Amino acid sequence: MATNEGLISVSAVTEQLTKQFQALLMMLREAIELCPDNLWDRESDTNRSWQIAYHALYFTHCYAQPSFEQFAEWGGQHQPSQNDDGIGGQPDPKSALPFLPDPYSKAEILEYWQFCWDNIADWLAAGDVASSESGFSWYEVPKLEHLLVNLRHTSLHTGQLMERVRANCDLGVRWRGTWPPKNPTPPTA
Repeated sequence: MATNEGLISVSAVTEQLTKQFQALLMMLREAIELCPDNLWDRESDTNRSWQIAYHALYFTHCYAQPSFEQFAEWGGQHQPSQNDDGIGGQPDPKSALPFLPDPYSKAEILEYWQFCWDNIADWLAAGDVASSESGFSWYEVPKLEHLLVNLRHTSLHTGQLMERVRANCDLGVRWRGTWPPKNPTPPTA
């Protein structure tokens, strides 16, 4: 990444990533807040709204760490399950653990959101975006690419929740291009 003065610094890249994660987290929070109770744990949904929100936060939290060894579970996490991230694949019949965690309330998800919000800048600053390794043995890409994948993953699930709220309640989430916004606008829900 070149500028008139040369290459962009690692700290500048980290700062821009932080702004993008913060903008995305603000959009996710708004989608969570707009999601009505009747959609939060709707039985007809393959992945319930709480699962989508929790899964997005879980991996934002996990993959923003410099490495898997530095990932410490959020203090509000429910008992261990086969799928602590909230969205399951195939159940393991040999496991004594429940397949999924008990449903998270909206209040619990907003607590987890606050935890991620309060720490995202520090987590990203603690890593080395110039590293040739992601810090996760199953993800063999450079750290910057890993963080961009994490950003896309969180965006995907934020979009799922936003679309569910829009389709069922006709409520929209404001676009945020960066954080803090240069020209703040009032909520439009």
